[in-house]
Amino acid sequence: MPAARTSPRRFSRRTLLRTGTGLAAGLVVGEGAYGALYERHHLGVTRADLPCRGLPEALDGLRIGLITDTHHSAWTSLEFIAAAVDLVREAAPDMVVLGGDYITRRSRHYTAQAAAPFAALRPKEGLFGVLGNHDDNAGVPRVLRRAGVTVLDDARTRITVRGERLDLVGLNYWTRDLASLQRLARGRTPFTILLAHDPRRLYEAAALDIPLVLSGHTHGGQLALPVIGRLATDKYPVAQGIGHERDTTLFVSRGVGTVLVPCRLNCPPEVAIVTLRRRREA
Repeated sequence: MPAARTSPRRFSRRTLLRTGTGLAAGLVVGEGAYGALYERHHLGVTRADLPCRGLPEALDGLRIGLITDTHHSAWTSLEFIAAAVDLVREAAPDMVVLGGDYITRRSRHYTAQAAAPFAALRPKEGLFGVLGNHDDNAGVPRVLRRAGVTVLDDARTRITVRGERLDLVGLNYWTRDLASLQRLARGRTPFTILLAHDPRRLYEAAALDIPLVLSGHTHGGQLALPVIGRLATDKYPVAQGIGHERDTTLFVSRGVGTVLVPCRLNCPPEVAIVTLRRRREA
């Protein structure tokens, strides 16, 4: 008897579509589980050299720790924030700045302890902080000051570092107009640092010839999906890391906590240690 011949199985378009959808859904669920259970807890230290125009020679090599978007909440514990603080302490920067969003959606339940871990920071050149869009204008500044933070809420302070005068200007998240920044920066030192939760303040800083901006807010996109890329970051100069506008340098940190969903994908949490470097002029 001749051997039976097996016809190749034909898959309908509907079957292929269902299979592809199922695989995609499985991938998303798997990635989501990984991001929620592991990656959002995988805290690390990012180190970067920032070329700065007009940086005095004495300040070349100045190291600044940046902690931002801690978002103390049911998803981000004080222990996790304390771990971020410990990473910065171990790096022993000259100065530490806090970039805002210490709580989520102005939650009073978490405000009282939101700044407690920062009390362990005692950098030689000072500890400074600004407010983010999730922070209120009363409770959060109060607990920050209690922890030893100099709060720059639409304010400027002048310090002397290595014999050089240095101004720090801090913007409230909701202060966005050029005139307000211009008023705060009037009479500033030649080298001034802008602390602004929102990295879009780079454009105002560049217009006023402020050499350096340190920011957070973006979470680095928080979810960086294959093919699609980082979510909701197109409106920012950069989602993370170093950016430039004219003669102004920007550094954006991915931050510590999460918001909206307790998940990070291809975008782990971080604290940053940035080192200021004199920029070689052409």
